[in-house]
Amino acid sequence: MIFNSLTIFILPWALGFFLFLIGPIVASLVLSFTSFDGLNLPVFIGLKNFETAFSDPIFWASLKVTFTFALISLPLMTILSITIAMLLNKKIIGVEVFKVIFYLPTIIPIVASSVLWTWIFKADNGILNKFLVNVFNFLDLEINPPLWLSDPQWALPALILMSVWSIGNPMIIYLAGLQNIPESLYEAAELDGANGFEKFIHVTIPMLMPTIFFNVTIGVIQVFQYFVPAFVMTSGGPQNATMFYTLYTYQLAFDDFRFGYASALSWILFLIIVASTYLVFRLKK
Repeated sequence: MIFNSLTIFILPWALGFFLFLIGPIVASLVLSFTSFDGLNLPVFIGLKNFETAFSDPIFWASLKVTFTFALISLPLMTILSITIAMLLNKKIIGVEVFKVIFYLPTIIPIVASSVLWTWIFKADNGILNKFLVNVFNFLDLEINPPLWLSDPQWALPALILMSVWSIGNPMIIYLAGLQNIPESLYEAAELDGANGFEKFIHVTIPMLMPTIFFNVTIGVIQVFQYFVPAFVMTSGGPQNATMFYTLYTYQLAFDDFRFGYASALSWILFLIIVASTYLVFRLKK
């Protein structure tokens, strides 16, 4: 009787798991070996989709954009989130307000924040460029502010700058890790004559390493799946400067109806994420 009741309760979850998670994963694997436009029946073509990927210039361009974004934004977010967490770990009046302020951007829907940052990065009357113009005028400098999302050289740096907006989640985790470090370790370091920097290097970082490892692992998985801001703000432009891998895969599937090729690229991305995560585990020591 208990078994039957448990089966009834777990059945909706099991159906959802197999129909909407395992099912699409298996389907994409099968479609990656076919030519499929969503209207006609799939035609088996073997490894041709994977061979096409390695001769596709946009495939390589999207990989370059994605890796560039990952190699810059992830270390930047890690350094800033640890720094802010250390500042918020101080026992000062009003620190709880700052915790809320820094965490607040993470609960804003990503589409809404992307629209907000599009306004900020507007070349003619955006908030950021108005601020830069005032600064340049104050310093008596004749420098034109960047065009940001309209300039191939500045579009990707703009998205990297925007990524700093969402450091609330790792910051909170780092803050929890800092608060779990025993105060006796710092006291022992002070008795040995350690200054603030030496305590940070020899006490804080080693004790915080499991937390850093967790956040970096999650961050690696997330940066390779970066999609919504690029889709909303630039659509991969200008001149494919922000053509992220996931955005290119999406366009292949739902704009060009090349579902087989898009599925093949999805599995290549899966292998890249697995390899990158394995590398993080190997570098843990």
